[in-house]
Order: sequence, then C-alpha cells, then structure tokens
Amino acid sequence: MADPEIEAVREILSSSPRPADLAARRARLDALGARYEVPSDVQVQPVRANGVPAEWTQTPEADVDRVIMFLHGGGYVSGSIASHRHMLAETGRQARARTFAIDYRLAPEHPFPAALDDAVAAYGFLLASGYRPENIALAGESAGGGLALATAVTLRDTGVALPACLWCSSPWVDLTASGASMATKAPVDPLIQKPYLLELAACYLNGASPLAPLASPLHADLRGLPPMLIQVGSAETLLDDAVRLAGVAGAADVSVTLQIWPDMIHAWHLFYQQVAAGRRALVSVGAFVRSILE
Repeated sequence: MADPEIEAVREILSSSPRPADLAARRARLDALGARYEVPSDVQVQPVRANGVPAEWTQTPEADVDRVIMFLHGGGYVSGSIASHRHMLAETGRQARARTFAIDYRLAPEHPFPAALDDAVAAYGFLLASGYRPENIALAGESAGGGLALATAVTLRDTGVALPACLWCSSPWVDLTASGASMATKAPVDPLIQKPYLLELAACYLNGASPLAPLASPLHADLRGLPPMLIQVGSAETLLDDAVRLAGVAGAADVSVTLQIWPDMIHAWHLFYQQVAAGRRALVSVGAFVRSILE
C-alpha cells in the first residue's frame, strides 16, 4: 500500500509543475522550502566562508564543536540555503551538531567546476575556523550529494584532511543518466526524469565530459574516503545512482550503509514535517553522524 503522506506531497508537486523559465524554476524550489517553518529555537547566522555565502544553524541540542557541512540539491542550477534550511536544521538537531550550509555558485552562469571550487573553499573555512576534521560530517542532497563526493575526492587528492563521514541523500553521481532506473522508475517519479537530468547536466558541464570523475563521482576513485551513509527512495529514477555508488564505494573498501526507503520520492527529507518517513530518515542520519563523531 502506498504511503498516504507521500501521496499528499505528490499532489502538492503536481499542482505546481516545473516551469520552463530558469528564474521561475529557482523560485519554485525556494517556495517549496518556504512551505515549512524553521522552529523558533533554531539560531540562524549568515557568514561568508572564504568568499562563499554560507549559513550556520544551531539548535539547543548542538555540540558546537561538531558540524555538518551541507550542499543543497537542485541539479546545480537551482536550490539554495533557503530551500533546505528547515530540513537541515532538523538534521542538526538529530545529529546534535551545528550545521553549515553553503550557497555555491549555480550553472549555467557558473558551470563546472565553480560549485566544487566553492565547496572546497568552504571546507577550508571550517578548518581555518578551528573545526577538526574528525568533528565534521560532509553532506549533500541530489546534485549536492554528488558534489559532496567530488569535494571529498578533491580534498583527498590535494592532501587536505578528510571529514569524518559522508551523508548522501538521493545522490546524483552519474551525469550520463545511464542507470536502469531512469526507465524503470520513470512512471513513479514525480520530480526527476532523464531528459530533465540531461538538460541540467549540459548546463553544468558546459562542454566538459559527463564522465569526468569530479562531475560524475560514480566514475571516481573512492579509495580512502570516510564512512558513508547513502539514502534513496524506491520511487526515484536516481535509485540506481545510489545503488551503483554503494557498490563502487564498497569495492574501494569504503564503509557504506545503503538505505532504500519504500515509496519515497526524490528528496523526501524536505517534506519531513508532513511525512513520517522523512522524520525517520533524519533520525537515522542523526544516529549515523553521532556514531561517527561521538
């Protein structure tokens, strides 16, 4: 039986279809996030992180020495701190950590590797601010999940100390969109379809190869990366991105936990205030992060 709460979210999404105009697409995603309030006990503080716009959130439960650095989704062309603020604040509550979200530059105005450069710069800001790598979790949703992996690979290759763990939510890690679930899950995915992903990839890549490891980290050498939690819904065209990523990471001797959530759609965590499975998923994230950082 289908989850009735996620069915209600499907109705919300169908009542506000994705527009063709880029500015309108960006406004739509921010509006989806604005449907949900940030609790009154959450402290919000804007900051510049080596020139990158960023934002701290903190709940009363947070250990201020621990932090989750988060990279939002939106296909590299949309999404923002605002669209994901409520969800990230709850993630921090569950993990008992501060959260640190960055507004990396978006394509097509700023194509690959601008977003990656911003993520690396923001991580450097955390280290320069006194955060120890063993107290940092690096996280991302959708495109942000792929970006988090690319950031970790870049840090490793440049000799920078890695964060303690990675959380990838519905990660987009193959910009060729070649996973079998692109077809098998197309009838049930209300958000992400292959033609749309290929359009986003073209905007982001700007002529770079979709097989470039730092653009499509499914094709990267993942050896030496920290423990990784991958969460994905069973009703996602990106399901095979997550499953294949778990296989590639596991084959590279990375500790991997893969969770496939029945009936869940892409980025269901965003709807946690009305979807119990979203709340449970964030509880699971919190437990994972605490198990590593504590």
